[in-house]
Amino acid sequence: MSTADDDAPNRWPWPPIVYLVAIVAGFLIERHLAPTSHGGGMALGALGVGMILGGLGLDLWTAWTFSRARTTILPHRGANALVTSGPFRFSRNPIYVGNTLLTLGLGLVFDNLWLAGFAFVAAFAVQKLAIEREEAHLGRRFGAQWRAYAARVRRWI
Repeated sequence: MSTADDDAPNRWPWPPIVYLVAIVAGFLIERHLAPTSHGGGMALGALGVGMILGGLGLDLWTAWTFSRARTTILPHRGANALVTSGPFRFSRNPIYVGNTLLTLGLGLVFDNLWLAGFAFVAAFAVQKLAIEREEAHLGRRFGAQWRAYAARVRRWI
């Protein structure tokens, strides 16, 4: 087996940057090219706030879980522990679920359908550019333990 340092799952692009690009693109297109106001009102805005808070809460819970397991949260560093507790009981990628919820929530709060669409584009891009590499890394590092975990816990939710 390789060590955590010589088997890094990702170099570029960092997944948070993918979501940031999606958010910026959504705001720019909404403002300068094609407004999408859906007039959802306070109910959708409140739902959006809930999604933002849920996404941020999930991100923080995941970071805390990584910290307790004494492994890295950084996608360009190799894992030294297979974390299966906390939010990882429900999703193999809770930070990416949180970031997708955050982006969707911003779309509802700011009455911007571009953000909702770009949330799914970002999720797909992160799966192809990061998750698949991260999962291959975890398979190499943790073998049967990873395969058993991946068989019982869904990639997203």
